[in-house]
Amino acid sequence: MKNSLTILRLPRPFDPELGADARAQVPALDGDLAALVYGAAGSSPYLKELIGREASWLEEALDDPQLAMTQVFDACRALAPDQMKPGLRQAKRRVALLTGLADLGGGWSLERVTGALTDFGALAADVAIKAEIATLIRRKKLPGMVEDDIATAAGLSILAMGKMGAHELNYSSDIDMICLFDESRFDPDDFFEVRQGMVRATRNMCATLSDRTADGYVFRTDLRLRPDPAVTPVCLAMETAERYYESLGRTWERAAYIKARACAGDLAAGERFLKTLRPFVWRRHLDFAAIQDAHDMRLRIRENKGTGGAIEVPGHDMKLGRGGIREIEFFTQTRQLIAGGRDEGLRLRGTVEGLAALADRDWIPEEVAVKLTDHYCAHREVEHRIQMVHDAQTHQMPKSEDGLARVACLMGRDVEDLKEEIKERLSEVHVLTEDFFAPGPDANHVALSHDLNGDIIARWRTYPALRSARGARIFERLKPELLSRLNKTAKPAEALVALDGFLAGLPAGVQLFSLLEANPQLIDLLVDIAGTSPALASHLSRNSGVFDAVIGGSFFDAWPGVEALGHELATILAQETDYETQLDAARRWCKEWHFRIGVHHLRGLIGAPDAGRQYAELAEAVIVAICPVVVAQFAIKHGPPPGRGAAVLAMGSLGAGRINAQSDLDVIVIYDPQAEDTSDGKRPLATRPYYSRLTQALITALAAPMSQGRLYEVDMRLRPSGSKGPVATSFTSFIHYQKNEAWVWEHLALTRARVVAGATGLARDIETFRSSVLSTPNDQNRVLAEVAEMRARLAAAKKPAGIWDAKVGGGRMMDIELMSQVGALLSGNPAQNVSAGLRGTVASGWLSVAEATQLQEAYDLFWSVQTATRLLSATGINTSNLGEGGAQFLCLSTGFDNLEALQNSLDVRYQACDDLITQALERESADVGQD
Repeated sequence: MKNSLTILRLPRPFDPELGADARAQVPALDGDLAALVYGAAGSSPYLKELIGREASWLEEALDDPQLAMTQVFDACRALAPDQMKPGLRQAKRRVALLTGLADLGGGWSLERVTGALTDFGALAADVAIKAEIATLIRRKKLPGMVEDDIATAAGLSILAMGKMGAHELNYSSDIDMICLFDESRFDPDDFFEVRQGMVRATRNMCATLSDRTADGYVFRTDLRLRPDPAVTPVCLAMETAERYYESLGRTWERAAYIKARACAGDLAAGERFLKTLRPFVWRRHLDFAAIQDAHDMRLRIRENKGTGGAIEVPGHDMKLGRGGIREIEFFTQTRQLIAGGRDEGLRLRGTVEGLAALADRDWIPEEVAVKLTDHYCAHREVEHRIQMVHDAQTHQMPKSEDGLARVACLMGRDVEDLKEEIKERLSEVHVLTEDFFAPGPDANHVALSHDLNGDIIARWRTYPALRSARGARIFERLKPELLSRLNKTAKPAEALVALDGFLAGLPAGVQLFSLLEANPQLIDLLVDIAGTSPALASHLSRNSGVFDAVIGGSFFDAWPGVEALGHELATILAQETDYETQLDAARRWCKEWHFRIGVHHLRGLIGAPDAGRQYAELAEAVIVAICPVVVAQFAIKHGPPPGRGAAVLAMGSLGAGRINAQSDLDVIVIYDPQAEDTSDGKRPLATRPYYSRLTQALITALAAPMSQGRLYEVDMRLRPSGSKGPVATSFTSFIHYQKNEAWVWEHLALTRARVVAGATGLARDIETFRSSVLSTPNDQNRVLAEVAEMRARLAAAKKPAGIWDAKVGGGRMMDIELMSQVGALLSGNPAQNVSAGLRGTVASGWLSVAEATQLQEAYDLFWSVQTATRLLSATGINTSNLGEGGAQFLCLSTGFDNLEALQNSLDVRYQACDDLITQALERESADVGQD
C-alpha cells in the first residue's frame, strides 16, 4: 500500500444515491478511497459510468496508480491491429478514471494530471499511426519502405500543437495535430503515391482515435492548424509546409508553434522540421507588432465566439471569456514572441513555465507572474471539473443551479463561495492582461462586402426562426461570424442567397442557433457549403431539414455500411402505415445521408473513392428497404409475387459499387415464376404483367417526384432488348437471351452486374449464371474487333463537354471502363470493379502491367474529378463559373496544388490513355492480320 493514492481532499456527492451505488461496485475499498469514489460518482455521471465499467480493475489500480498507468500504456503498445479501436478506448477509460480520481483527491498535481492525459494522447496517436503505416508497407503502398521503417512511421511525424504540445491537455480536449512526412526518404517519382498513402494513413489514424463506438472514443482529433487547411491534404510534405510558413505564415501560426513538439511517428524528423521553423517563429529583432496582431486575434475571438460580455460566473466561458484561460495564454505567448528571438530561454511550451521565464528576465513583474500562474492553475482546475461531469467538450460554467452545484461538489466547495472566488479571479486576470494590448475596434462590428445585399440581411428578422426574443438574441451573437465568413467566400452574393433560403425555411431557431453557438465549427460547415458548392447550397436552401442530421449528433460519425443503413431505413419505414408517407420518409432519410456524404467529401473528411462507395451503398440500402414495401403494397391488390419472386440486378456504376452525387441507377429486374401462371390475390394477374407492373411500381417508388422530391432517376435500358423489351425479364428468358442472342457489349455489361436486392435463392442463381457466362471462353479477336467498332460509335455519338468532363470521350472514364470490361470478359473474372477488370487485361495477355497501371492511375484521377465536379454542380462546371471555393475543393479532392497543374495533368492523361487504348486495339488487329 506504500504506493497507493494519496488523498489530500475529497469531493462531495451531489447525488448521494449514485455515489453509494458506485461505492458498492468497489467493495474492497475503504476509508478515504471509498469516500473518494462516493463523492466523485455522486457528482459526475461520467466518472460513475467509468467506475461501473472498470470496477474490477480500479481496486487494484488505486493500490499503485503509477504502476497501473504504466501497465495501461504497455498494453496499448502491444495491441494487435484488430484490437486497436477497442483496446485504445478501454485504455482511455482507465486513464481518464484513474487521473480523474487522483485529481479530485489531490494526490496528483495539475501538471501530473495534464501530463498523464497528454502522454496518453501521444501514445494513442503513435500506435494508431504506426499501425496504419504498417498496413501500407505490407500492401506495398509506400515504395521503398520495409518492415524496419514502421518504427519511424516511414517518415511521417505528428506534431502536437496547443495544449497537447505543451503537456496541458484537459479531460475533454481535442488533440490538435499537424501531420507531415519527410519526402526526402522517398524517390521523387513516387511522391504522388507516397502522399496518397500518407493522407490515407492520417485519415485512418484520426478515425481510429475519434470514431464513436460502443466502447466510446479515444480523442477528438483536429488537424486544422496545418497550413491552409481548407485546400491542403491532412498530411503534407515537410518541404511544402516549410515553403508555406516562409512565404505566407501569420502571427497566430507563429504563436501556435511556440507549443509545438514532435509527439508521435518519426520524432527525429519532426524535431528537425521544427528546427527549420525557428527563424519563422522567433524573429531576430524585438517584434512589438505582435502585440496588435495578438490583440486583433483576441477581438476576433470575442466577436466570433460571443465572449466579450460582462463577467458573470453562470455560463461564463473559462477558456475564451473575459479573464479566462486564453487571456493568460495570449498574454504569455505574445511576450514570448516579442523577445524569444533574442532570448532562447523564453522558448518554452508550457504557460506556467513561460510566465516564470518572463518574470525571471524582467519582462513582467514577479507578482504578476505569480498571480497569473495561480489564476491559471485555478481556472484549469475549474475547467477540468466542468468537463468531468459529463465528459463534455465545453469550457463554460453551467448556467443551472444544479450544474453549478455539481462543479462545487467535485471541488468540495460551497457554491456561493466558489462563484465569488471565480468572479474575483476572472476580474483580476482581465485587469492584469487587458491593459497590455492596444485598444481595438468594436468587437460586434463587421464591415459588409459590397456583394452582400443589405435588404436580404434586413429581412432576416421577419423569418419564423428569429421571431422569438430568445432566438433573435442568440442569432445576433452569431450574425457577425456568419457575415464575416460570407465576406470571405468566393461568391459572397450567391452564398448569402443560399444562406437566406436556409434561414427562411427554418420553422424555429433557438435549438439550431444554440447548437451553432456551442459548436462554432458548424458555422464554418454552413458557410462552406453555401460558398463552395452551388449544388449542395441549393439543395440545402430547399431542404433545410437535412440539418436535422447534423443536430442529431452523429453527422460526423464513421460510415455505418450498407447493412446498417438498410436496417435503419427499414425500421423507419416500418413505423409508417401509409404508403406515400413511407415513400416520403425514405426520401427524407436518403436526402440526409446523401447530404452527409457530400459534406464529408466537401470538407475533406473522405476522398472521392470513399464518396463513390458511400453513394453506392446508400442507393443499395434504399433499394433493399424500398423493395419489400413496394411488394407489400402491390400484393394488397394482386397477391404476393408468384414463384420465387424478383431480384434487382444493378448494372453499370452501381453494379461496380461506385456512383457520384448526380448518378442515376442502372438496373434490371429479373423474376422467376417457376411453375406458377398467375398471382393469387383480389385481382390476380398473369406472371408476366404482374412482374412488369410490379417493376413499374418500383421505378415509381424510386423516381416519382413527391413532396420530399425523388429518390433517384432510374435507367433500365441495359435490360435484354433494351427499351423495346419488357421492363422485367424472367430468369429463363434472361438465360436464353444471354446464351443465344446477346451482343458482345451486353456480355461486357454483365461484368459489372451485381444483385442488390431480392429473393436470396434467385440472387444466388443469377450470380452463378453470370459467372458461368463470364467464364465461357471468348474469341479474343472477335471481342476486340467489336469493341473497336463500339468505341468508334461512342466517340461519334458522345463528345466531351470540356476539360472537366472526365467521363465521356477518348481516354476518359467510359473508355477505360470499357477496357476494364473487356479484360474481365476475356479473363473470366467475375469481380465487378474497374481494378479487377484491368488486371484481367494483363491476365488475358492483351495489355502489359505497365499499360494497365497507367490506365488505373488515370482512372483514379478522373474519378476524383468527376465526383468533385458532380458535387459542385449538377449541370457541369467550367473554369469561369467554378469560383475560388470550388477550385480549392477540386484541387484538394484530386491532390493537386493548383487548378492549372490539374488541368495540365488531365490534358496529358486524356491523350495518353486515348493513344494507349487505340494502339492496343490496333496492335491486336495487326496481329490478327499477320495470322
